[in-house]
Amino acid sequence: MLDPELLERITARRAELDDLEQQLAKQLAEVRAERDELAVAERVLGRVSKQLATERASAAPTPGQVGGRTVMLIPDLEPGVEETMLPSDYQRILAAVRQAAGPVMAREVGEVVGVDVNVKAKLEPLRGKLVRLVDRGWLRKLPDGRFTTRL
Repeated sequence: MLDPELLERITARRAELDDLEQQLAKQLAEVRAERDELAVAERVLGRVSKQLATERASAAPTPGQVGGRTVMLIPDLEPGVEETMLPSDYQRILAAVRQAAGPVMAREVGEVVGVDVNVKAKLEPLRGKLVRLVDRGWLRKLPDGRFTTRL
């Protein structure tokens, strides 16, 4: 005949395995649910990324034509217009003015951005960019000719 103690052990082990099976089934369901959520998040992220890229591309400064030459248009400083919408050389100029301890001359900005300040022909285009930034509201020009950030 079968040993009752052995039958009791088998029954106890079977109960342990049934509990373990239930726990694993629950964990598997949770893992599958999280995987589904991640797949949805990836699709939403992809859609939003494409939409943002399209919006940024349409908001970026666009080249225009002046006198038959292609020039980069500088946007006015308005709510919603970010510094990143400026061409990179204008961003560097703004950063140089911001880093200065106070108002700066075009020559000082040129030294920071790497323009040969001893050659007037190289300094004047920089001065023109500074004035353009003043005209668009990004900078302020003081009566003595120095430039500073807007307050």
